[in-house]
Amino acid sequence: MRLTLHYRGILRANGTPSHKHDLRRHFHEQLATLWRQKPLAEQPELILPRVGNGYCLLRPLSGTVFVPLISEEMNAVAELEVSILRPEPPGGLLTQGGDIDNRLKTLFDSLTMPRHLNQLPPSAEQASDSPFFCLLEDDNLVTSVSVRTEQLLEPIEDKSVVDLRIRVRTRVTRETIGNDSFA
Repeated sequence: MRLTLHYRGILRANGTPSHKHDLRRHFHEQLATLWRQKPLAEQPELILPRVGNGYCLLRPLSGTVFVPLISEEMNAVAELEVSILRPEPPGGLLTQGGDIDNRLKTLFDSLTMPRHLNQLPPSAEQASDSPFFCLLEDDNLVTSVSVRTEQLLEPIEDKSVVDLRIRVRTRVTRETIGNDSFA
């Protein structure tokens, strides 16, 4: 499966749980659209309580049920190509607008479902978005990452503003009955 996620806004280095969850909510809306389309829409059992030995991608945490697209249970992994447009001239990748590795860490955390309550802001505990769709169950399921930066040619004062395109390619590490949509 191939898909592209998009985000335009602030991407902070060392983002707080609140900032990461705002990003997560942004990606949730796009992933919810994906789950309403084929081939995922043809597999509603994946987001229903487990029946027998079938797959179930529901991952409850406090008052929210998260649904990761990429999960260990599905034997699925992801390859990511990240394009970052930022309002800075070429160069200075590590020193201007926040160091890129910490900004990418914020991004990867926002693509991953939270595993512990301290990874959520207090306001998220009573989320109305249930199920809450995420790209990754665990960022260890990312097998390759490429990052490309370009200059965003718009007059933007805040150097934390980015325009992101995240191209995702999913694949399975072991084919099983029911995980062919992820290949």
